[in-house]
Amino acid sequence: MDKTLAHLADFHDEAPLVKGNLTFHDITEIVSSHTEKKTPLQWYGAFGLALSGLMLMIVMIAYLFWNGTGVWGLNNPVGWGFAIVNFVFWVGIGHAGTLISAILFLFRQQWRTAINRSAEAMTLFAVVCALVFPGIHVGRVWAAYWMLPIPNQMGMWPQFKSPLLWDVFAVSTYFTVSAAFWYVGLIPDLASLRDRATGLRRKVFGVLAMGWTGANRHWRNYEKAYLLLAALCTPLVLSVHSVVSFDFAVSIVPGWHTTIFPPYFVAGAIFSGFAMVITLMVVARKVYNVENIITIDHLEKMNIVILVTGSMVGFAYITEFFIAWYSGVQYEQYAFTNRMFGPYAWAYWTMMTCNLFFPQFFWIKKLRRSIPFMFAISIFVNVGMWFERFVITVVSLHRDYLPSAWDYYTPTWVDVLTFVGTFGLFFTLFLLFLRFLPMVAASEVKGVLPEADPHFYDHEGDGHGADHTLGVAKSKTAH
Repeated sequence: MDKTLAHLADFHDEAPLVKGNLTFHDITEIVSSHTEKKTPLQWYGAFGLALSGLMLMIVMIAYLFWNGTGVWGLNNPVGWGFAIVNFVFWVGIGHAGTLISAILFLFRQQWRTAINRSAEAMTLFAVVCALVFPGIHVGRVWAAYWMLPIPNQMGMWPQFKSPLLWDVFAVSTYFTVSAAFWYVGLIPDLASLRDRATGLRRKVFGVLAMGWTGANRHWRNYEKAYLLLAALCTPLVLSVHSVVSFDFAVSIVPGWHTTIFPPYFVAGAIFSGFAMVITLMVVARKVYNVENIITIDHLEKMNIVILVTGSMVGFAYITEFFIAWYSGVQYEQYAFTNRMFGPYAWAYWTMMTCNLFFPQFFWIKKLRRSIPFMFAISIFVNVGMWFERFVITVVSLHRDYLPSAWDYYTPTWVDVLTFVGTFGLFFTLFLLFLRFLPMVAASEVKGVLPEADPHFYDHEGDGHGADHTLGVAKSKTAH
């Protein structure tokens, strides 16, 4: 194994994806050990803080149920406020995981293997946060089940012409398929944890591993299922946020009524999702000592994706102004002029600075590979993307066709604390994932090591070829 990196050029055209001459056993030890060792005090501190945020969210929702939506800052004409803004924000955050896992898998991008597990988990937890809002913003929350096509005592059925109902179907389908995809990918690593565990942990992981033994038949079935789920997830990446954009695009509100919204929203979702992955991975890779697996090369590639999608989002911003000018519709033109120079100009320019200006620094390779810089930019991007949703939702509504109906929207403390509480929910779930499940897909990382190449040992001169590779490596080279 000492000559592993020296032989890497014989099998791969790019730089090694794993640093430090790691063997298959090293990968298993690094990935599995953090789930087996004693829980550190720092984890308890972070979990306590996140759990406090979750409790805050629950209290705010209970307060909302008791008092009604009057505790929010909604007014006439701003009937959609923080609830819709935050819903679209969290759905967007959840896009990077499925993109990394499904689309990059289908395109055989091996650099995804170190980050896909955490990104998939982030997707699920972000969608859970998003699903909090459709139920509570409808007003009569006790009737939220009317959004589902199930029989009920009132004989009520969903209004299938409503884009809000389309959200329910799109996001719930996205969550279901993403959860299945995430779990199927976990099975080989759950079996590794089962074989290393004792007592109750062994029984729990044994049930979750579904009898996995690593047999050739198991790998064939696993790869077929994984490929099928990847193919199902791929159109969902494009469709889910397109459907969310229809909440706005099918209306006749100036600033919303445009056909550019579906691709614009998808690019923005990938943009914000990758920024959140950077935010989480920069910290997690350091804390859990997986810097040799989640390398600076992985982070740089994600920064390139942020640069590309950020440029697409910036182009969409400019295109919106061109469409408004070219349409000749004075209401549409005023909506965009109002964004730039109206009462919410501070929100608009914050959005433009964070989303269009800051990511352009990633053209410089040194900055793309700077950990502190990329962490700061990832925070700015997510701040900017939240303001984008705020500008689209609130600023387009607060001044409509009649000046006599204009009003200024100000969120209340309930709005703000509910949003803060959703971060508590997100980090509570993410910390539980980091503590009890492998944060890196060890079986997939092994598949991109030089040893996994069937011809690697022929170059060593022993003549046995693939006979010396592990079953997991043998199978994973098919990818």
